Order: sequence, then C-alpha cells, then structure tokens
Amino acid sequence: MSDQFYFRQLLSGLDFALGDPVAEQMVNFAYAVGDRATGEALLVDPAYSPRELVDIVEGDGLRVTGVMATHYHADHVGGSLGREFDIPGIVELLQTTDVPVHVQAPEVQWVRERTGVGADSLVAHGSGDVVSVGEFGVTLIHTPGHTPGSQCLLVNGCLISGDTLFLDGCGRTDLPGSDPEEMFRTLTQRLADVPDDTVLYPGHLYSAEPSAPMAEVRRHNRALVPATAEQWLAMFAR
Repeated sequence: MSDQFYFRQLLSGLDFALGDPVAEQMVNFAYAVGDRATGEALLVDPAYSPRELVDIVEGDGLRVTGVMATHYHADHVGGSLGREFDIPGIVELLQTTDVPVHVQAPEVQWVRERTGVGADSLVAHGSGDVVSVGEFGVTLIHTPGHTPGSQCLLVNGCLISGDTLFLDGCGRTDLPGSDPEEMFRTLTQRLADVPDDTVLYPGHLYSAEPSAPMAEVRRHNRALVPATAEQWLAMFAR
C-alpha cells in the first residue's frame, strides 16, 4: 500500500467498543479507508461505537466523508440484535456526522427497516459503481447470498468482504433475505475476477489471521472447493 492510502482494520471489543460484551463476542471488524493527501476517509460498517470510530479517523488527521455498509445486519450497521440488545450504528453516527451511507439498491429497504435511518441518508448503488475517496476509487461488487444486497468493496488491492466471504467459510444462508444459490453464484462468478494478490479483509475475526491474499483463501477455503451448485448446496445450504 502507498503512503497516501489510508487503511485501518479495527476489531470490536479490542480496538474500539472496549468493555462491550456483545462487541467482544461478535468480533466484528470495522474499516476506515481514505486518502492522506486530501484528508478524506470512508467508514465501513461502523457499529457498536460509531462516534469512537469517527474519533479514531479524526485522530489520524482525516475526516469522515461517507459510510459504506456491507449489509443490513445490526452488528454491521446498528439496530436491534434480537430482543435483548440494540447496537448503535449509522443512525447514531449521522446524528453528529452528516454523511452519505452507500449501499446496494436491494439492501435499501432492509437497512431502513432494521435501523430506522431516513431514505435521504442512503445512496443506492448497482454492482460496479465506484465511490471516490480522495484519489482512490472504491469499486462496489454486489454479492448477494448472505443478504439480498450484500456488497464487497475493492480498493487499492484490498477486498473488504463483510459477511460474504471469510478466510475460511462464507456467510450464513439461513437468515431472512439469504439465498444459498445466490451465494454459490457470488463465490464462483461475482468474485471470480478478483486478482489473487488482492488481500481479503473479512467482516469478522473467524480465523487465526485477520486477513490473507485471495490466492491463499482460494487454496484453503472449504466454501470454495465444490465445483458445482449441487455439491455446494449439499455441503453448505442450511
């Protein structure tokens, strides 16, 4: 990565939201990407302690100019997590930092219903759209399967995958809006052109390492082994 490119991988319960038992249990990653030359930065999946994440970016000398949501689940964008917990997220962030929230078009209604965020704060995108942060372009890849509008973010040799793809395994396909067949197409077609030297940065710390090159993920990830939809569905659809 160039010195101009700003990138932070932040683990909930450790790098932010310390002392929050839900954050510690869920081991979510939030991300910040930006351009040190222009001072612009985007926050990816700012849940649990959004103001703290803004402060981290500002402490590094940048300003938050937008938010990227990989998908609508509360541990990524805030909202109700079952009946017992409400997780702060994009709604709380927007109360102090008025910036656009970039989502895939099929995810708009899900995000609105689960968080209560206003439609005027959401920017709906299609796959292949590029969101600029300074001189860097973030390419949005629509990757349905875990949710209808899940998206991965490709920027400067990094793939921020949310809950679409982990270093080992992939996102669940038994939740509201999930689709196992779409997940197979996502893994085998929509992400097929991501170069091997791209580094995968997932939405959770579900493996010993927090990131890995796509070449290594493709060699070892069990969710990428089945060659046909029938094989994949037999192994992973649930």
